Amino acid sequence: MPTSEGQVVPLCRFAIVAAKFNREVVERLVAGALAAFRQQGLDDRAVDVVWVPGSFEIPLTAQRLAASKKYAAIVGLGAVIRGDTDHYDHVCRAAADGILQAGLTTGVPVIFGVLTCQTEEQAYARAGGPEGNKGADAARAALEMAAVMRRLDDAGE
Repeated sequence: MPTSEGQVVPLCRFAIVAAKFNREVVERLVAGALAAFRQQGLDDRAVDVVWVPGSFEIPLTAQRLAASKKYAAIVGLGAVIRGDTDHYDHVCRAAADGILQAGLTTGVPVIFGVLTCQTEEQAYARAGGPEGNKGADAARAALEMAAVMRRLDDAGE
């Protein structure tokens, strides 16, 4: 949005796409991400949270949000925990590849914050437990990538 001086005000909006599957873990990731955005001075109203059924559905939603050009970056948060079948492998691969493609096709940073864990205990450890909060890490990566993209835009890259 141009100011009266003709300068462009950088995008200050972010989105989180969060999977409902393994919701208790993902809610902790979302809380960590929102806290990290707040720590950097963003108001909660500057971050839209969109819930989707599972991690498999994150890429399409992230791509749609990124294509809207309303957001400086998108954060995909989910938790895939290995079970007895190879469903885990398919969902992890689809989520990772899809999130990557969403960013590449739109030019908007789309951050991979999907936990891919062997056990539920590992997931909780990474969602605010002893291993930190990977949702917060993903939010910080989104902020950093938004700044990188802004610098590249300003440099005419």
